[in-house]
Amino acid sequence: MTSAPETTIERPSGPDSTGTVVLTGVTKRYGDQTAVDDLSLEIEAGEFLSLLGPSGCGKTTTLRMIAGFEHPDAGDIRISGTSVLGTQPFKRDVNTVFQAYALFPHMSIAENVAYGLQQRRTPKSEVRERVTAALDMVQMRRFADRKPTQLSGGQQQRVALARALVNRPSVLLLDEPLGALDRQLREEMQLELKLLQARLGITFVFVTHDQGEALSMSDRIAIMRSGRIEQLADADTVYARPASAYVAAFVGQQNFFRGPLAAGGSAVESPHVVVKANAPLAAAGNAEAAVRPENVRVERAASDATTDVNTPVGELIGISHLGETMQYLVQLTGPAGEAQSIIARRPTPEALGLSVGDRVVCRWAPEHVLLFPADTAAEAGGYVAPPTA
Repeated sequence: MTSAPETTIERPSGPDSTGTVVLTGVTKRYGDQTAVDDLSLEIEAGEFLSLLGPSGCGKTTTLRMIAGFEHPDAGDIRISGTSVLGTQPFKRDVNTVFQAYALFPHMSIAENVAYGLQQRRTPKSEVRERVTAALDMVQMRRFADRKPTQLSGGQQQRVALARALVNRPSVLLLDEPLGALDRQLREEMQLELKLLQARLGITFVFVTHDQGEALSMSDRIAIMRSGRIEQLADADTVYARPASAYVAAFVGQQNFFRGPLAAGGSAVESPHVVVKANAPLAAAGNAEAAVRPENVRVERAASDATTDVNTPVGELIGISHLGETMQYLVQLTGPAGEAQSIIARRPTPEALGLSVGDRVVCRWAPEHVLLFPADTAAEAGGYVAPPTA
Protein backbone atom coordinates (compact mmCIF):
# COMPACT_ATOMS: atom_id res chain seq x y z
CA MET A 1 0.00 0.00 0.00
CA THR A 2 1.37 3.39 -0.93
CA SER A 3 1.21 6.15 1.63
CA ALA A 4 -1.35 8.89 1.13
CA PRO A 5 -0.31 12.51 0.70
CA GLU A 6 -0.15 14.46 3.95
CA THR A 7 -3.44 16.24 3.34
CA THR A 8 -5.44 17.33 6.35
CA ILE A 9 -8.94 18.58 6.92
CA GLU A 10 -9.28 22.15 8.14
CA ARG A 11 -12.01 21.73 10.70
CA PRO A 12 -13.75 24.74 12.19
CA SER A 13 -12.37 25.81 15.54
CA GLY A 14 -14.68 25.16 18.46
CA PRO A 15 -14.92 24.28 22.14
CA ASP A 16 -13.02 21.40 23.69
CA SER A 17 -16.09 19.20 23.20
CA THR A 18 -15.86 19.39 19.39
CA GLY A 19 -15.99 15.82 18.07
CA THR A 20 -17.42 14.25 21.22
CA VAL A 21 -20.55 12.09 21.17
CA VAL A 22 -22.50 11.50 24.38
CA LEU A 23 -25.56 9.26 24.64
CA THR A 24 -27.46 9.38 27.93
CA GLY A 25 -30.19 6.87 28.73
CA VAL A 26 -31.06 6.37 25.05
CA THR A 27 -33.89 3.96 24.31
CA LYS A 28 -35.41 3.01 20.96
CA ARG A 29 -38.44 0.77 20.52
CA TYR A 30 -40.13 -0.68 17.46
CA GLY A 31 -43.59 -1.72 18.60
CA ASP A 32 -43.11 -4.07 21.54
CA GLN A 33 -39.45 -4.72 20.63
CA THR A 34 -36.71 -2.73 22.36
CA ALA A 35 -33.79 -2.26 19.96
CA VAL A 36 -31.71 -0.01 22.25
CA ASP A 37 -32.30 -0.19 25.99
CA ASP A 38 -31.33 2.75 28.25
CA LEU A 39 -27.90 3.02 26.63
CA SER A 40 -25.33 5.54 27.89
CA LEU A 41 -22.02 6.04 26.12
CA GLU A 42 -19.34 8.74 25.97
CA ILE A 43 -17.14 8.84 22.85
CA GLU A 44 -14.09 11.05 23.10
CA ALA A 45 -13.02 13.54 20.44
CA GLY A 46 -10.65 11.94 17.95
CA GLU A 47 -11.43 8.42 19.16
CA PHE A 48 -11.93 5.36 16.95
CA LEU A 49 -14.76 3.53 18.67
CA SER A 50 -16.39 0.38 17.32
CA LEU A 51 -19.89 -0.85 18.12
CA LEU A 52 -19.52 -4.62 17.90
CA GLY A 53 -22.14 -7.31 18.14
CA PRO A 54 -24.32 -9.80 16.26
CA SER A 55 -27.33 -8.89 14.14
CA GLY A 56 -30.15 -7.48 16.23
CA CYS A 57 -28.00 -6.27 19.13
CA GLY A 58 -28.81 -2.57 18.49
CA LYS A 59 -25.51 -1.32 17.08
CA THR A 60 -26.84 -0.03 13.75
CA THR A 61 -29.89 1.51 15.42
CA THR A 62 -27.54 3.35 17.79
CA LEU A 63 -25.50 4.66 14.86
CA ARG A 64 -28.62 5.75 12.99
CA MET A 65 -29.82 7.69 16.02
CA ILE A 66 -26.49 9.53 16.21
CA ALA A 67 -26.82 10.29 12.49
CA GLY A 68 -30.42 11.48 12.87
CA PHE A 69 -32.04 8.81 10.68
CA GLU A 70 -33.81 7.37 13.73
CA HIS A 71 -35.15 9.23 16.76
CA PRO A 72 -34.86 7.90 20.32
CA ASP A 73 -37.99 7.29 22.39
CA ALA A 74 -36.09 8.40 25.50
CA GLY A 75 -32.73 9.87 26.44
CA ASP A 76 -30.44 12.48 24.94
CA ILE A 77 -27.73 12.58 22.27
CA ARG A 78 -25.13 15.35 22.32
CA ILE A 79 -22.62 15.93 19.53
CA SER A 80 -19.79 18.36 20.19
CA GLY A 81 -21.50 19.37 23.40
CA THR A 82 -24.91 20.22 21.86
CA SER A 83 -28.08 18.15 22.02
CA VAL A 84 -29.19 17.07 18.56
CA LEU A 85 -32.64 15.80 19.47
CA GLY A 86 -34.97 17.03 16.75
CA THR A 87 -32.06 18.18 14.55
CA GLN A 88 -32.25 16.95 10.96
CA PRO A 89 -29.41 14.69 9.73
CA PHE A 90 -27.94 17.23 7.30
CA LYS A 91 -27.72 19.82 10.08
CA ARG A 92 -25.66 17.57 12.37
CA ASP A 93 -21.87 17.81 12.41
CA VAL A 94 -21.57 14.21 11.21
CA ASN A 95 -21.36 12.28 7.97
CA THR A 96 -22.19 8.63 7.37
CA VAL A 97 -20.55 5.98 5.19
CA PHE A 98 -22.69 2.92 4.48
CA GLN A 99 -21.90 -0.58 3.26
CA ALA A 100 -23.81 0.29 0.08
CA TYR A 101 -21.70 3.16 -1.22
CA ALA A 102 -24.69 4.87 -2.91
CA LEU A 103 -22.54 6.67 -5.48
CA PHE A 104 -24.36 8.37 -8.35
CA PRO A 105 -23.53 6.20 -11.40
CA HIS A 106 -24.07 9.01 -13.94
CA MET A 107 -21.64 11.35 -12.17
CA SER A 108 -17.86 11.32 -12.26
CA ILE A 109 -15.93 10.62 -9.09
CA ALA A 110 -15.17 14.31 -8.62
CA GLU A 111 -18.84 15.19 -9.14
CA ASN A 112 -19.90 12.58 -6.57
CA VAL A 113 -17.53 14.03 -3.99
CA ALA A 114 -18.58 17.60 -4.79
CA TYR A 115 -22.33 16.93 -4.62
CA GLY A 116 -22.80 17.70 -0.92
CA LEU A 117 -20.82 20.92 -1.15
CA GLN A 118 -22.82 22.06 -4.15
CA GLN A 119 -26.07 21.41 -2.30
CA ARG A 120 -24.80 23.77 0.39
CA ARG A 121 -24.01 26.38 -2.27
CA THR A 122 -20.30 26.34 -1.51
CA PRO A 123 -18.34 28.67 -3.86
CA LYS A 124 -17.03 26.84 -6.93
CA SER A 125 -13.39 27.66 -6.24
CA GLU A 126 -13.69 26.22 -2.73
CA VAL A 127 -15.48 23.14 -4.05
CA ARG A 128 -12.60 22.36 -6.43
CA GLU A 129 -10.03 22.83 -3.68
CA ARG A 130 -11.86 20.69 -1.14
CA VAL A 131 -12.68 17.92 -3.62
CA THR A 132 -9.04 17.68 -4.65
CA ALA A 133 -7.94 17.55 -1.01
CA ALA A 134 -10.50 14.87 -0.16
CA LEU A 135 -9.52 12.69 -3.12
CA ASP A 136 -5.86 13.08 -2.17
CA MET A 137 -6.64 11.78 1.31
CA VAL A 138 -7.91 8.50 -0.12
CA GLN A 139 -5.42 8.31 -3.02
CA MET A 140 -8.12 8.69 -5.68
CA ARG A 141 -7.32 12.00 -7.43
CA ARG A 142 -6.13 10.27 -10.60
CA PHE A 143 -9.59 8.65 -10.94
CA ALA A 144 -11.49 11.94 -10.60
CA ASP A 145 -12.94 11.82 -14.12
CA ARG A 146 -14.03 8.18 -14.05
CA LYS A 147 -17.52 6.88 -13.31
CA PRO A 148 -18.18 4.64 -10.28
CA THR A 149 -18.81 1.60 -12.51
CA GLN A 150 -15.22 1.87 -13.75
CA LEU A 151 -13.84 1.38 -10.23
CA SER A 152 -13.27 -1.66 -8.03
CA GLY A 153 -15.14 -2.17 -4.77
CA GLY A 154 -12.21 -0.88 -2.75
CA GLN A 155 -11.89 2.21 -4.92
CA GLN A 156 -15.61 2.93 -4.60
CA GLN A 157 -15.24 2.64 -0.84
CA ARG A 158 -12.48 5.26 -0.91
CA VAL A 159 -14.72 7.58 -2.93
CA ALA A 160 -17.52 7.13 -0.40
CA LEU A 161 -15.06 8.11 2.33
CA ALA A 162 -13.90 11.16 0.37
CA ARG A 163 -17.51 12.25 -0.16
CA ALA A 164 -18.08 12.08 3.60
CA LEU A 165 -14.80 13.74 4.56
CA VAL A 166 -15.11 16.63 2.11
CA ASN A 167 -17.77 18.14 4.36
CA ARG A 168 -15.23 18.34 7.20
CA PRO A 169 -17.38 16.63 9.83
CA SER A 170 -16.28 16.41 13.44
CA VAL A 171 -17.67 12.86 13.59
CA LEU A 172 -17.65 10.19 10.87
CA LEU A 173 -20.12 7.34 11.22
CA LEU A 174 -19.36 4.09 9.40
CA ASP A 175 -22.04 1.40 9.11
CA GLU A 176 -20.27 -1.87 8.19
CA PRO A 177 -18.54 -0.12 5.27
CA LEU A 178 -16.20 -3.03 4.49
CA GLY A 179 -18.78 -5.81 4.48
CA ALA A 180 -19.03 -6.05 0.68
CA LEU A 181 -15.27 -6.39 0.11
CA ASP A 182 -13.34 -9.62 -0.25
CA ARG A 183 -11.10 -10.68 2.62
CA GLN A 184 -7.77 -9.38 1.33
CA LEU A 185 -9.17 -6.01 0.28
CA ARG A 186 -11.09 -5.73 3.54
CA GLU A 187 -7.87 -6.21 5.51
CA GLU A 188 -6.09 -3.58 3.40
CA MET A 189 -8.94 -1.12 3.93
CA GLN A 190 -8.90 -1.74 7.69
CA LEU A 191 -5.30 -0.55 7.79
CA GLU A 192 -5.99 2.42 5.51
CA LEU A 193 -9.00 3.50 7.57
CA LYS A 194 -7.08 3.40 10.83
CA LEU A 195 -4.13 5.32 9.38
CA LEU A 196 -6.47 7.91 7.85
CA GLN A 197 -8.36 8.38 11.11
CA ALA A 198 -5.15 8.73 13.11
CA ARG A 199 -3.82 11.37 10.72
CA LEU A 200 -7.01 13.41 10.49
CA GLY A 201 -7.95 13.21 14.16
CA ILE A 202 -11.66 12.90 13.38
CA THR A 203 -13.92 10.90 15.69
CA PHE A 204 -14.84 7.61 14.00
CA VAL A 205 -17.83 5.55 15.17
CA PHE A 206 -17.63 2.21 13.37
CA VAL A 207 -20.37 -0.45 13.35
CA THR A 208 -19.36 -4.03 12.63
CA HIS A 209 -20.24 -7.63 13.46
CA ASP A 210 -16.68 -8.68 12.56
CA GLN A 211 -14.61 -8.91 15.74
CA GLY A 212 -11.38 -8.98 13.71
CA GLU A 213 -12.19 -5.54 12.28
CA ALA A 214 -12.97 -4.15 15.70
CA LEU A 215 -9.84 -5.58 17.31
CA SER A 216 -7.51 -4.35 14.58
CA MET A 217 -8.76 -0.76 14.29
CA SER A 218 -10.41 0.45 17.48
CA ASP A 219 -9.18 2.55 20.35
CA ARG A 220 -12.11 1.15 22.29
CA ILE A 221 -14.81 -1.42 21.55
CA ALA A 222 -18.39 -1.34 22.82
CA ILE A 223 -19.66 -4.91 22.69
CA MET A 224 -23.45 -4.85 22.47
CA ARG A 225 -26.03 -7.38 23.56
CA SER A 226 -29.80 -6.98 23.49
CA GLY A 227 -29.62 -3.21 23.09
CA ARG A 228 -27.14 -2.67 25.92
CA ILE A 229 -23.36 -2.45 26.20
CA GLU A 230 -21.96 -5.65 27.69
CA GLN A 231 -18.40 -4.34 27.87
CA LEU A 232 -16.62 -1.14 26.84
CA ALA A 233 -12.83 -1.33 26.76
CA ASP A 234 -9.75 -1.41 24.56
CA ALA A 235 -9.00 -4.44 22.38
CA ASP A 236 -6.46 -5.98 24.77
CA THR A 237 -8.93 -5.86 27.65
CA VAL A 238 -11.95 -7.32 25.86
CA TYR A 239 -9.79 -10.12 24.46
CA ALA A 240 -7.77 -11.02 27.56
CA ARG A 241 -10.22 -9.98 30.29
CA PRO A 242 -13.76 -10.31 28.90
CA ALA A 243 -16.48 -9.18 31.29
CA SER A 244 -18.76 -12.15 30.62
CA ALA A 245 -18.98 -15.47 28.83
CA TYR A 246 -20.92 -13.67 26.10
CA VAL A 247 -17.99 -11.33 25.43
CA ALA A 248 -15.48 -14.16 25.72
CA ALA A 249 -17.37 -16.18 23.12
CA PHE A 250 -17.99 -13.29 20.73
CA VAL A 251 -14.46 -11.87 20.70
CA GLY A 252 -12.14 -14.54 19.38
CA GLN A 253 -12.86 -18.20 19.98
CA GLN A 254 -13.10 -20.19 23.17
CA ASN A 255 -13.32 -23.77 24.36
CA PHE A 256 -16.07 -23.81 26.99
CA PHE A 257 -16.55 -26.40 29.72
CA ARG A 258 -19.72 -26.43 31.82
CA GLY A 259 -20.25 -27.91 35.26
CA PRO A 260 -20.44 -27.27 38.99
CA LEU A 261 -17.84 -25.15 40.75
CA ALA A 262 -15.26 -26.93 42.88
CA ALA A 263 -11.98 -26.29 44.70
CA GLY A 264 -13.31 -23.23 46.48
CA GLY A 265 -14.69 -21.73 43.30
CA SER A 266 -11.47 -22.00 41.28
CA ALA A 267 -12.41 -25.05 39.16
CA VAL A 268 -15.26 -26.34 37.02
CA GLU A 269 -16.01 -30.06 37.07
CA SER A 270 -17.18 -30.74 33.53
CA PRO A 271 -18.03 -34.31 32.43
CA HIS A 272 -14.81 -34.40 30.41
CA VAL A 273 -12.16 -32.75 32.58
CA VAL A 274 -11.72 -30.66 35.69
CA VAL A 275 -10.75 -27.18 34.50
CA LYS A 276 -8.88 -25.15 37.11
CA ALA A 277 -8.12 -21.42 37.09
CA ASN A 278 -5.78 -19.33 39.19
CA ALA A 279 -8.48 -16.88 40.29
CA PRO A 280 -11.60 -18.24 42.04
CA LEU A 281 -15.08 -17.22 40.98
CA ALA A 282 -17.25 -15.56 43.61
CA ALA A 283 -20.37 -17.52 42.74
CA ALA A 284 -22.13 -20.77 43.51
CA GLY A 285 -23.63 -23.59 41.48
CA ASN A 286 -22.79 -24.22 37.85
CA ALA A 287 -20.22 -22.19 35.94
CA GLU A 288 -18.39 -21.91 32.64
CA ALA A 289 -14.65 -22.36 32.19
CA ALA A 290 -13.14 -20.93 28.99
CA VAL A 291 -9.77 -21.61 27.37
CA ARG A 292 -8.67 -20.06 24.08
CA PRO A 293 -7.41 -22.45 21.38
CA GLU A 294 -4.00 -20.77 21.19
CA ASN A 295 -3.45 -21.67 24.85
CA VAL A 296 -4.09 -25.38 24.33
CA ARG A 297 -1.11 -27.63 23.59
CA VAL A 298 -1.58 -31.01 21.94
CA GLU A 299 0.80 -33.96 21.92
CA ARG A 300 0.63 -37.67 21.30
CA ALA A 301 -0.58 -39.43 24.45
CA ALA A 302 1.43 -42.11 26.19
CA SER A 303 -0.21 -45.54 26.33
CA ASP A 304 -0.98 -45.12 30.04
CA ALA A 305 -2.12 -41.46 29.85
CA THR A 306 -5.32 -40.60 31.69
CA THR A 307 -7.31 -37.40 32.02
CA ASP A 308 -6.20 -35.11 34.83
CA VAL A 309 -6.85 -31.48 35.89
CA ASN A 310 -6.45 -29.23 32.81
CA THR A 311 -5.13 -32.27 30.94
CA PRO A 312 -7.84 -34.18 29.04
CA VAL A 313 -7.08 -37.16 26.83
CA GLY A 314 -8.99 -37.63 23.59
CA GLU A 315 -8.90 -38.54 19.90
CA LEU A 316 -7.59 -36.23 17.18
CA ILE A 317 -10.47 -36.01 14.70
CA GLY A 318 -9.39 -33.10 12.49
CA ILE A 319 -6.36 -31.12 11.33
CA SER A 320 -6.71 -27.85 9.41
CA HIS A 321 -4.01 -25.67 7.86
CA LEU A 322 -4.93 -22.01 8.49
CA GLY A 323 -1.81 -20.46 6.96
CA GLU A 324 0.13 -19.10 9.89
CA THR A 325 -1.41 -21.60 12.29
CA MET A 326 -2.38 -25.26 12.41
CA GLN A 327 -5.69 -26.15 14.00
CA TYR A 328 -6.32 -29.44 15.78
CA LEU A 329 -9.80 -30.71 16.64
CA VAL A 330 -9.83 -33.15 19.53
CA GLN A 331 -12.85 -35.16 20.67
CA LEU A 332 -13.26 -35.85 24.36
CA THR A 333 -15.63 -38.51 25.68
CA GLY A 334 -17.22 -38.33 29.12
CA PRO A 335 -17.91 -41.28 31.40
CA ALA A 336 -21.50 -41.56 30.16
CA GLY A 337 -20.37 -41.45 26.52
CA GLU A 338 -21.14 -37.74 26.01
CA ALA A 339 -18.82 -36.15 23.45
CA GLN A 340 -17.31 -32.67 23.27
CA SER A 341 -14.71 -31.45 20.83
CA ILE A 342 -12.12 -28.81 21.66
CA ILE A 343 -9.86 -26.76 19.41
CA ALA A 344 -6.12 -26.21 19.75
CA ARG A 345 -4.02 -23.92 17.56
CA ARG A 346 -0.26 -23.78 17.18
CA PRO A 347 2.00 -21.70 14.91
CA THR A 348 2.64 -23.61 11.69
CA PRO A 349 6.43 -23.82 12.30
CA GLU A 350 5.58 -25.72 15.50
CA ALA A 351 3.29 -28.17 13.70
CA LEU A 352 3.38 -31.64 15.18
CA GLY A 353 3.68 -34.94 13.34
CA LEU A 354 0.18 -36.02 14.31
CA SER A 355 -2.47 -37.79 12.25
CA VAL A 356 -6.23 -38.01 12.45
CA GLY A 357 -7.13 -40.91 14.70
CA ASP A 358 -4.16 -40.45 17.07
CA ARG A 359 -4.80 -40.58 20.80
CA VAL A 360 -3.64 -37.22 22.15
CA VAL A 361 -3.41 -35.29 25.38
CA CYS A 362 -4.30 -31.60 25.64
CA ARG A 363 -2.75 -29.28 28.22
CA TRP A 364 -3.29 -25.71 29.33
CA ALA A 365 -2.08 -23.63 32.26
CA PRO A 366 -4.49 -22.37 34.95
CA GLU A 367 -3.54 -18.75 34.22
CA HIS A 368 -5.14 -19.19 30.80
CA VAL A 369 -8.51 -20.27 32.22
CA LEU A 370 -11.39 -17.81 32.63
CA LEU A 371 -14.38 -18.60 34.84
CA PHE A 372 -17.91 -17.19 34.43
CA PRO A 373 -21.24 -17.78 36.15
CA ALA A 374 -23.32 -20.13 34.00
CA ASP A 375 -26.35 -17.83 33.88
CA THR A 376 -24.45 -15.19 31.86
CA ALA A 377 -23.82 -17.64 29.05
CA ALA A 378 -27.24 -19.07 28.29
CA GLU A 379 -28.67 -16.39 25.99
CA ALA A 380 -28.45 -16.95 22.24
CA GLY A 381 -27.42 -14.28 19.82
CA GLY A 382 -23.65 -14.17 19.75
CA TYR A 383 -22.87 -16.71 22.45
CA VAL A 384 -21.01 -19.68 21.00
CA ALA A 385 -21.72 -22.98 22.68
CA PRO A 386 -18.91 -25.49 23.16
CA PRO A 387 -18.24 -27.37 19.91
CA THR A 388 -19.53 -30.91 19.90
CA ALA A 389 -18.80 -33.79 17.60
